[in-house]
This record gives sequence, C-alpha cells and structure tokens, in this order.
Amino acid sequence: MAKNKLIKKINRDFRKVDLKLFVVCMFLSFFVAYIGSGFTVIDSWYESVKPSITPPNFVFPIVWTILFYLIGVSFYYAYKFEKKDRNKIVLLFSINFILNVLWSFSFFILHNVFFAFFVIILLILSIISLMYFNWRKVRIASYLLIPYLIWVCFAGILNLLILIKVS
Repeated sequence: MAKNKLIKKINRDFRKVDLKLFVVCMFLSFFVAYIGSGFTVIDSWYESVKPSITPPNFVFPIVWTILFYLIGVSFYYAYKFEKKDRNKIVLLFSINFILNVLWSFSFFILHNVFFAFFVIILLILSIISLMYFNWRKVRIASYLLIPYLIWVCFAGILNLLILIKVS
C-alpha cells in the first residue's frame, strides 16, 4: 500500500516538474562528476594497489553516471519541496559535492590513501546527513541517495584495503 502511494506521489510530482530547477540541479551534480573525473587517473600506481575485489575499470563511469543522476534528482526534490530550509539543503549538498571531489583528488592525484580514507568517512557521514535531513521532510530525496551510500561504502572498503596494503 505504501509503495502505491509513493508511486502515485512520484507521478503527481513529475507532472509538476520545474524544468529550470531540474536542469540546474542536474548541471551542478554532473559538473561535480566532471571535476571528479578529471582527477581520476588510472595509472600504474592505482593498478598496483587496487584490491582483487575491485570491479573492472569500465564499471566505474557507468555506476557514477547513474549515481550522479540520482544525486541530482535528490537535490531537485529536496530543494523544490522543502521551502523552509533551502539554505541548509544547498549547504549539505555543497559539502557532499566538495568531499566527493576531494576524495578523487586526494586518492588519484596525491596518492594519499590515508587522507582519502578520512575523506571517504566524512563523505559517508555527509550522505547519511543528507538522508537524515531529508527523511522527515522529502522522503523521496532520501531514498534516491541509498545507492550512492552503498557504493561509497563499498569504495570505503576498497580504500581501507588499499590503506592496509600500503601501510
């Protein structure tokens, strides 16, 4: 029953899409993806430290494209339907975006696995904060971030395994 209500709400909400806001949210999300991908360098260092459970390299851009789309939609829902706390929504997503890019930079450019692990823990906490904040107000915005949280937790495990390997 609750699932049907959610589907009806999504259908009703998408009929009232604020196209300008949707495009802005998507642009911001994919701009972050673009910056982060610029720091993602698959070089001999990475190949030498990556754990055996790491998915093939071609999987990452596919997964991240889907995730950044979901992040953008989550941002759209959170911003559109929570008028009272919009500044906090922008702040929480901004912190998340900065941490996302900072992880790519610290891991792939600096090769600082310890700092990258610290950043990924903060990134996980940032995603949880976004989900918690939106849960009471715009629940769909929280649901859309679940795959992101799962993937970043997996990335955190990979980062930890690399940290153990290089230590």
